[in-house]
Amino acid sequence: MQDLDAFVAEYLDAYGDTQGVLPERLDEFGEQYRQQGHLTRQQLYDIAYESSTRSAYHVESNPESRCREVTENVIAVEGDFSKIQLVTGLSGFKAPTASCVLAALDPERHAVVDTRVWAALDRLDYLDGRKESFDAADYVTMIDPIRTIADDTGYTPAEVGYALFAYDDDVREGTLH
Repeated sequence: MQDLDAFVAEYLDAYGDTQGVLPERLDEFGEQYRQQGHLTRQQLYDIAYESSTRSAYHVESNPESRCREVTENVIAVEGDFSKIQLVTGLSGFKAPTASCVLAALDPERHAVVDTRVWAALDRLDYLDGRKESFDAADYVTMIDPIRTIADDTGYTPAEVGYALFAYDDDVREGTLH
């Protein structure tokens, strides 16, 4: 494989041509999250809508107080599994959408992940086998090699995640599922 720095740079640049979550929007949500110390149900809905328009409406069934409690607790707890598991406890947040919340909060530690990112990590021999659905444990499985690539290249895990998404978008033949 080509130099990892060049790989991430190339595909990070190509990310804007994909249908992926807009990094600028996640940055805005992250800034609000860090300032407030929590996210509101509306903010969570907006994040979910950016990630998965079809299932975002489920977020509206969460009580406002639960949205605040969970997102406050995400800041307070240590551990990737605990953080992602907390967010997936909210309606409308499976691991890929929940990863958007974590990446918004802390792009220096987290990335947006989905089937494309898993497939890219598989193609690059960081993981073995394909997956079509994810849970908290799968997020932890993906974030480790993403952080390794980030450490090796100087990019953030969030940037590496975007590059992996764009790489899969570029090389995948056929449909996603």
